[in-house]
Amino acid sequence: MTIQSHFSLIRETIHCLKIMSSEILTCQCVLSLTVFLGFMIHHMLRVNISIAIVEMVFRNNSNVTQEDHGPRYYWNEEQKNDVLGYFFWGYIITQIPGGRLSEKLGTKIVVGIGLLSASILTLLTPVAAHMGYLWLVVARFCLGVSLGIYWPSTPPMAAKWIPPADIATFMSHMVASSLGVAVTLPVCGYLIAYWGWASVFYVTGSIALTWSLCWFYLIYDSPEEHPRISTTEKEKLRLEIKPVNTSLKKPPIPWMKMLTSGPVWSVIVGNTCAGCTLFVAFNQLPTYMGYVLHFNIKANGWFSSLPYLARYLVSLASCIIADKLKKSGKFSTTTIRKFFNGLFFVGAGCLFTVQALWGYSGIVSIMVFTGSLGLMGCVTAGVFTNPVDISRAFSGTILGVSQVPAALVGYGTTEVVAFFTKEEQGFEQWASVFWILVGVNAFAAVFSFIFTSGEEQSWSVSADVREMEQLESRDNVKK
Repeated sequence: MTIQSHFSLIRETIHCLKIMSSEILTCQCVLSLTVFLGFMIHHMLRVNISIAIVEMVFRNNSNVTQEDHGPRYYWNEEQKNDVLGYFFWGYIITQIPGGRLSEKLGTKIVVGIGLLSASILTLLTPVAAHMGYLWLVVARFCLGVSLGIYWPSTPPMAAKWIPPADIATFMSHMVASSLGVAVTLPVCGYLIAYWGWASVFYVTGSIALTWSLCWFYLIYDSPEEHPRISTTEKEKLRLEIKPVNTSLKKPPIPWMKMLTSGPVWSVIVGNTCAGCTLFVAFNQLPTYMGYVLHFNIKANGWFSSLPYLARYLVSLASCIIADKLKKSGKFSTTTIRKFFNGLFFVGAGCLFTVQALWGYSGIVSIMVFTGSLGLMGCVTAGVFTNPVDISRAFSGTILGVSQVPAALVGYGTTEVVAFFTKEEQGFEQWASVFWILVGVNAFAAVFSFIFTSGEEQSWSVSADVREMEQLESRDNVKK
């Protein structure tokens, strides 16, 4: 074989590999992977302080040995919960603007700026703590502002990139946040044990900074805007997905009709009530494991992470099942959404009844939190996917509106826990918190059963018609 034929064979091989890679690693796949990792990092930046703060403050229980993992501060329970809770005041601010700006300007720029800012704030967190309690509260507030845009920004991007029958599976990437927590807590436990609590913020902040730079290079708001997408993939997506208006001339939001819509309130109430369970575990589980169950920092990290791993696995399975049920045509979208919502709310209510009675046992607590947050994965196939069902045009705004009371609940849970535990961190005090969760989940189950719908609402359909008219007129001008 001649040298020329060798080069010809190499060129043909490279060409074949390019074709194979473009078919396997499509732009849609890159988007899914990047969004998946983004949600992991999103919650990594939120939860890192939940375990670090266990070693940042002097405990009010003198019977517990306090190891040296870096400087400790004399913050009382109310101050400690302010550090955790003021994140949510910032988080509230950008929920509705985040969803609406993504609908108008595009998800790429909104999410990119938010996560880049959050990574820098995380890197500066140890400095803020050293400067004083109020500086750390301000840093956490600003972190909430930066991260608040991510969740409501996801539905607008999904509407442009993902076929309707695969929406639930794509939206399951949102619960990669739980996988991020499941990885972060044990890793942070070891980082704290060997390099001190400050290393947690340096490592997680650096990871987030790297992701932000990749996001700006890899991600585009729609297939039409992507410079590296293949013609084959673009045409395939164009056939599968209803066009979405990407111009700034979006139809006005029908606020009155939206806020008097039962299905919209089902999303709001469902997200808020689910947030009660999530945020008690999210902010307080490491403290409960350390103060009440007396686990060391390494065991604390591992056992605190189990519920989040379960949540992600259940979320992925429930979303795949939900999409298969929808494609089969045997069940309506409304029935599917109600089923998965009810599975969580009823199940969590029963589990927290057990926790309120026997949660002084480490084994019972691990089983209850793992089971309840595991079942919470079902909400992804229900509440979190539902905004795209009832209104593709305003899905980001609806999710953003629902995130506001959910964020308020996040702050509220820190205040509730502080109220019951400010004098003593014991099981008797925590039992009151668990009974409150039982009532919240029972209420959410009833509300969801009555008001949840999987059908696109009339006020959204009329907006879709106006968008299509704008798109058609724009295309005619181009021609």
